[in-house]
Parts: sequence; structure tokens; C-alpha cells
Amino acid sequence: MSWIGFKATFENIEKLCDIVDSRELEEISIKEKNEDSCIEITIKGKKCPPPPPVGVMPAAAAAPAAKSEAPCEEQVSGNVVKSPIVGTFYAASAPDKPPFVKVGQQVKQGDVLFIIESMKVMNEVQSEFDGVVKEIKVNNGDALEFDQPVMIIG
Repeated sequence: MSWIGFKATFENIEKLCDIVDSRELEEISIKEKNEDSCIEITIKGKKCPPPPPVGVMPAAAAAPAAKSEAPCEEQVSGNVVKSPIVGTFYAASAPDKPPFVKVGQQVKQGDVLFIIESMKVMNEVQSEFDGVVKEIKVNNGDALEFDQPVMIIG
């Protein structure tokens, strides 16, 4: 996977190693070819895309998401809340606190739905829709990928 604008400096490699340690990643490999760099990060046997360089918007965020070609994917009725970033899903603000929302609960635009922890920063995700929580597609503590469906609000 290419990371345009990445410079394989000691400082950048050290930052990536810190990410590997703090996120319980299994492996990281950096390859440099003809001034183009390639970074591969493996998390629990899965590959994830590298973070974009500072100041560059990822292409997936700039363009509409491509439709899935999975034939057995079920049809969803309602608004899909997707993960805006890569991180860890938390349903509540703390382990001893109740979840922000539950299936069947009425929500309004602006209500906090869940938290995504990314690089030790807690990011509140707010609802863009009014409606009822129909389904929560992930479990507390699950790793989320960018644009992954998390919740259905109808």
C-alpha cells in the first residue's frame, strides 16, 4: 500500500513503531522503491490501510464510497451510520457507564451515538439523523475500519 509523500526518516519510522506498540499490532514493514514508499501494517492477521500524511485527504473520504459487490449482503432499511475513522468502538463513555444508545431508542440529530478511540484520542460520533436505533452492527471494544457500517437508524 502506498503512502504518497511519506519519507522513511528515523522520526517517522519511530512514530510508526510507537503506533505498533500502542495498538497491539503484530507487524509493520516499510519498503522504499524509487523514492516511493510502501507501508504495510498487520493487525491480528488483517491488513489495514496506512494513515494519510498530514494535510492530505484520503481518496475514500473525497469520493463517494463504492457499493459492495457481496451478493449475500442483506438490504438495509434506514440510515447507516459508518465509522468516520479507524479505531476502537466504545458504546459508553466508561466501562461502568450505560451505553449512549440502545436498539429501539429514539435519537435526534446531534445526539452522541458512540465513541471511537483512535491513537489514544476519544472521538464522539454524533447522529446525523433523527430516528430509532434499529441495529448496532458491532460489539463494544471491536476494531473499526474507515467507512465500516456501525449502526442503522430508521
